[in-house]
Amino acid sequence: MKKPNARSGALKPSYAYLIEKKRDGYEFTEEEVRNIVDSILDGEIPDYQMAALIMAIFFKDMSAQETAMFSQEMIYGGENLDLSHITRPKVAKYSTGGVGDKTTMILAAIGAACGVVMPCMSSPDEDFVLTVHQKMASIPGFKTALSLDAFVKQLGTVGCAISEHDNKISPSDSIIYKMRQNTATIPSIPLITASALSKKFAAGAEGLVVDVKWGNGSFLRDIEQAKQLARTITRVARVMKRKCVAWVTDMNQPLGDCVGLGLEVLEAVKFLKGEGTEDMKELVLKLGMEVLRLAGVAGSTLSAKQAVERVIEDGSAYAKFMDMVKAQGGSAAWLTDPEKYPMPKHSRKLAAPKRGYVHNINAGMIARGVQFLSMGKNGKVDPYVGVTEIKKVGTQVKQGEPLLMIHYNDETNLESAFDYLRNAYRLAPRRPNPPLLAVERVA
Repeated sequence: MKKPNARSGALKPSYAYLIEKKRDGYEFTEEEVRNIVDSILDGEIPDYQMAALIMAIFFKDMSAQETAMFSQEMIYGGENLDLSHITRPKVAKYSTGGVGDKTTMILAAIGAACGVVMPCMSSPDEDFVLTVHQKMASIPGFKTALSLDAFVKQLGTVGCAISEHDNKISPSDSIIYKMRQNTATIPSIPLITASALSKKFAAGAEGLVVDVKWGNGSFLRDIEQAKQLARTITRVARVMKRKCVAWVTDMNQPLGDCVGLGLEVLEAVKFLKGEGTEDMKELVLKLGMEVLRLAGVAGSTLSAKQAVERVIEDGSAYAKFMDMVKAQGGSAAWLTDPEKYPMPKHSRKLAAPKRGYVHNINAGMIARGVQFLSMGKNGKVDPYVGVTEIKKVGTQVKQGEPLLMIHYNDETNLESAFDYLRNAYRLAPRRPNPPLLAVERVA
């Protein structure tokens, strides 16, 4: 519902009026949205009133039209990358963050190998505990912070780039995100939507593929909330006249075979060489097909599937990944020879306490355990530790059999990490129904 503008004669409505308006469930006008974003950028709105405004939005929501206006104003408030000189289609990927998720690294290479430019500029809100930048930084020399000029140049030459979010792109988002953290409003669907769309489209994307994760390894614990977010993002993108498709996917267990910074890069490399696990194959194939269809380089589901499989089989996706690594200064022998990976000095199995089936895994606790493993005495992060050979839900195990293997160098936080990892698993005497990885497609 709409409420009339503030008193006539005022240059712009007061912040109290805007808070009251949203608190009472009314919609903002385009001018009011513009004033809100400008005030946030200029630092004019006091923190306590910004907090109240964000809380009001959290509880009263915003319409698709409001959210589209908010997204557009956030785009206008910063730099907009001009990729018009690159004739190939540009598609970005956005994820709400998952445990063991290597799809950003993999899809960047697959898309570029198929002729799609993949601008992968992401921020911490797109990850869960371990960020894609920390993962890529495990490659010696790899630059995760590219200037905007370098980012654009690399997209033109290589076709993909993985870079940390530059605050010149949608600068209001970083301010709003900090306030969302401080006010426990991270799950606000309209603000997640405005954040994702403003950052991705300002960074040059023409289309967007979204992976909304739900479960204990995501900040979205409720499946209906995840579905609502997927529908909202696609609906708002449509209002903005942008191409977007979303998948709701399960994050109640880690993706792939391992969790850990360098270990996940190694698994991504193995995947691009054709050695991926079944769950990673399923997710990469689904998202990769969406990228190609949205870009218009594949006219059907079958042709998109064949294209994704072809660039993996013929090695061109792996070659693109290596081109990207070299372009960003990376150099590591283990990328070309996994046997040279600097495996930690010590390994320890997480033994099954009894015979049974893996009934439940708390992916978030696995991520926290790995985070503890990587924290050494000197405060530095060890990028090469982690867990491998993860037994998945539905797997039958014998007493004493490893549920996963723990790899570490420093014992400082080993017991804390071990507690998290041990408590992440639940065994039961009967085999559970396998979880559905791809829950729902929204286009």
